[in-house]
Amino acid sequence: MIISMAESAKVKKYLAYWFQLGKKIIIPSQNTAILPSKILNGHGYANEFEECWQLVTDENTGDCYLEGTSQTIQQLLSSQWDITECARCSMPVPMIDVGIQNSSCVCNDMDNWPNNELPYPRQPINNQENLKRISESLKQKKISKNDIIFK
Repeated sequence: MIISMAESAKVKKYLAYWFQLGKKIIIPSQNTAILPSKILNGHGYANEFEECWQLVTDENTGDCYLEGTSQTIQQLLSSQWDITECARCSMPVPMIDVGIQNSSCVCNDMDNWPNNELPYPRQPINNQENLKRISESLKQKKISKNDIIFK
């Protein structure tokens, strides 16, 4: 199967977000469920998450799916599926591009979600890149010390 980078990145983000809320990946061929304890590491994904990603995208592992769903990771990596936002909780959810979909959001079986008092799952953040963008923006605006008003 040929996997586009865009599809792969969306599915990877989907798994990372749901792992942060405690959803496991089910691997029936190994009769196991996996939940990496570390998902993010600075501006990238943690090694434990990357190892899990390699395992679930390996065709030799067989079908794998996120707990509470019926779509396999291999199906989600196909062009037949897209990852969009849940209307209820704004988390990434799989939506079929063609045909009728039976399933709902993964949050369907989570009584405590959405919960605005908990940190929202996120992607890795590159602090250096963010600071660089802020610095460049300030340079473009040519803000001097005299322009800054302190209250």
